[in-house]
Amino acid sequence: MRLLSGQPGPVGSGAPLPTPTTTTATPAIEGGRIPTPTSPGFPSPPPGAVVFAREAGTSALALAVVPGGARPLTRVSVVNGQGNGQGGLEVKAAGTALIACGAGCYQGHVPARKLQGAVQVSLGARSYRFQLPSGLHLPSGATAMSRATRVWRKLTTLVWHERLAASPTDALYTVYRAVAPDQLAYTISRRSSAIIIGTKRWDRPTPTAPWVESPQLPPVRQPQPFWASVANARVLGQERVDRKPVWVITFFDPGTPAWFEARVEKSTGRTLVLDMTAVAHFMHHVYGPFDAPFELHPPPSA
Repeated sequence: MRLLSGQPGPVGSGAPLPTPTTTTATPAIEGGRIPTPTSPGFPSPPPGAVVFAREAGTSALALAVVPGGARPLTRVSVVNGQGNGQGGLEVKAAGTALIACGAGCYQGHVPARKLQGAVQVSLGARSYRFQLPSGLHLPSGATAMSRATRVWRKLTTLVWHERLAASPTDALYTVYRAVAPDQLAYTISRRSSAIIIGTKRWDRPTPTAPWVESPQLPPVRQPQPFWASVANARVLGQERVDRKPVWVITFFDPGTPAWFEARVEKSTGRTLVLDMTAVAHFMHHVYGPFDAPFELHPPPSA
């Protein structure tokens, strides 16, 4: 797997996602599509839709619903591990057959009464569950995500735990520590580790191997949010994470492109939990502590 064979880490800090190979622009379709500058043919959701996403084997599967009317426009996006929209599928959403609207794009008008609670999206014989709120006329999450972005970029230090997979059977578990503005250390469970400080880095392939120094050019920028841009942000509801009240917000990032679900602490604007669904990149993050007093240093052998 291309993702898992490279250096893991935040988007934009040395962990490239597989590059989608679709380069032909998608023709105009009902509802339109959010432009994706780095991948013109990507089956993005319609502007204004409420978005949901999950992994489906090795593919990214997303559901988008444009609120309004008795039969709202509903779009399903399917992108395989090579970044290509999957065509030729028999797709249903809540039992309603959808028609192809481009590579990896399927849509139709689904009865609104079926688009709440547990909703099944079927790709041929396989079905995948999405949990939708009781109604889709939801508050905008744009302001909350703008605040979350500002808060993230003002952090001095950050620790997070990551589960990163490209398939249901192959996942990496990693602990990261970042120090502003250009330091990052990570350890992949039972695998490799790295320490990056400015323009230098040290790597070792196993927990007992010697550290090897090399240049880090350009330097990383840390801590920074994992999304490049935010579109279609909607507040699905509120929960508690470690007894802290949070907003649950879903959005589409056209810059990556990817789908996100964030749990943002109401009082501080800190992102406590983040899930990302992208090409061969199914990521779950838990964040904290924030701004803890620690430093990163070269390994003792350096």
